[in-house]
Amino acid sequence: MHKAEQPAVRVVPYMMWIALALVLIGVDQISKQYFEQHFEYLQRVNVLPVFDFILIYNQGAAFSMLAEGTGWQRWFFLLLGLAASAFILFLLRKHREQRLFCLALALILAGALGNVIDRTVYGHVIDFLLFYWNDAYFPAFNLADTFITIGAVLLVLDELLRYLRNKREQQT
Repeated sequence: MHKAEQPAVRVVPYMMWIALALVLIGVDQISKQYFEQHFEYLQRVNVLPVFDFILIYNQGAAFSMLAEGTGWQRWFFLLLGLAASAFILFLLRKHREQRLFCLALALILAGALGNVIDRTVYGHVIDFLLFYWNDAYFPAFNLADTFITIGAVLLVLDELLRYLRNKREQQT
């Protein structure tokens, strides 16, 4: 199909991506509040042979990086989350016609701001999902972290699909 014959791309309005991010932030915050109110710190409840709920606090970033800092990391990650969110808002507005790209960005935005809220309000991130196998543990995480991870995977998928599409167009 030549460029002139391609169907029109349905553009999702910018505010729909913002609304999606806000809903996901709400789900993230509600889930964190549930565990904060119903669990004691470090309390674990077994759900599956490889999965527990646990209430734990993370002062650092992914995998508790920099969690042992003297407090500066709270402000560093807070500012990093805000800067990333501002850049994502810019990209969402600029690339509205790229639906998969915008979905990925909305997920990352929700995750970043969900964790920024925790750092602002509590001084740490509330984590409650714990996967393990025998004595090997994946660091505890939350829904915001899940949104960021899924968004990152979708960004890679979007780029791969864009590359394959361009390669196919160049061959025709």
